[in-house]
Amino acid sequence: MSVMNATKEERALGLLSMAQRARRIVSGAFAVEKAVKEKQALLLIIATDASDESKKTYREAAERNRLPVIELLTREQLGACLGKEYRAVAALLDRGFAQRLLQIVSQS
Repeated sequence: MSVMNATKEERALGLLSMAQRARRIVSGAFAVEKAVKEKQALLLIIATDASDESKKTYREAAERNRLPVIELLTREQLGACLGKEYRAVAALLDRGFAQRLLQIVSQS
């Protein structure tokens, strides 16, 4: 399949996998909270099937820290592209990756 035909989801998965290989993304509650507190997080990614309580918690943290948030992928997909089992939340630590992911998500 060519990149032109790749779905938004597939392009996002590829980008997040690259960010993982470059060590520019953290995932899991503890690592994400730490990245947000230390002002390293540039974009929060919340799994679409994360619990409502988790979504609320991370949206509030993002708002307090003026971070963009996107809901994307399932916990299983998010975990898989990061080499983990399940992940409800992740944070990109790189401006280039964050901007590219926002571009992918905003394309119709």
